Amino acid sequence: MNAKGIFVGYGSNVNSRPNKGKSVIAFPTDYVSVDIETTGLDSTFDKILEISAVRYSNGRKTEKFSSLVNPHQEICAFITQLTGITNEMVECAPEIEEVITKFHDFIGDDILLGYNIASFDSNFLYDKMRDYTDYEFTNDFIDVLRIARKVHPELEHHRQADMAMFYKIDNHGAHRAEFDCEVCNEIFQRLKQEIPNQQEFIDDFNKKGLRTKDIKDVELAIDEENPLYGKECVFTGKLEKMEREEAWKKVVAIGGKIADNVTKKTNFLILGNNDYRKSLADRKSNKQKTAEKLILKGKDLQILSEDTFYSLIEEK
Repeated sequence: MNAKGIFVGYGSNVNSRPNKGKSVIAFPTDYVSVDIETTGLDSTFDKILEISAVRYSNGRKTEKFSSLVNPHQEICAFITQLTGITNEMVECAPEIEEVITKFHDFIGDDILLGYNIASFDSNFLYDKMRDYTDYEFTNDFIDVLRIARKVHPELEHHRQADMAMFYKIDNHGAHRAEFDCEVCNEIFQRLKQEIPNQQEFIDDFNKKGLRTKDIKDVELAIDEENPLYGKECVFTGKLEKMEREEAWKKVVAIGGKIADNVTKKTNFLILGNNDYRKSLADRKSNKQKTAEKLILKGKDLQILSEDTFYSLIEEK
């Protein structure tokens, strides 16, 4: 679900997605803003519900593509409440093969714009295009979230809804893909206006800001661009690939924080893979139920699958 309360993957490319386009910092005049809605947070298990793309030339909207998708998967109440998309709405919608092929034809080789696209939409689109077509998702993309964090470090939160509120942009149609495309573009334009020298901004952004040193038994590799940096993380369920304590150290090494229970201060809930698979049938842990309630209330809390967590800490 492009709940903007969900992250999937991180970085410009990973070994499991060869030839995937790169996350870049750029300010083109022509681009396509894209957004998707999905049944859940992991492209391995979940399905796309809606794909939208809006083409802009010199800041003006020129063309659009938008379609619901039949996921052949039950939409849980949480997703329906979040996105407004019901099982009845997608029952007669076209198949993913048809929609993602048309989407591929629409975007061509244009550079894409998205909010949290580096961590969510790009991975879903890459995986589904690979699974259902002969195409590869090779378009480079601009993640407006990354730019917002850099331009406004004084803000506590930088979700699309937060930035829309900051710029007084109407966001009442949030979590429907086409509307989110347009809001994303408007935020991008507002951010551009606050950057006096775009090339200096790009050069400064591309400088590596990592540093390492030892504190106790944790080797730090602080990465202020990582979504986990400065955020409070809670784990639930048994991880398949590493012990819980090792996962804690990975979070602390990046610059994140660990907590035992989901509260209003929690930023990420990481589900063990087995726990995540159970949640597809609504057999959710109390921590996940609490997290979903907080997300629906607008809290800056995001749910990650175990595989997504490994993408964030770059564990292949």
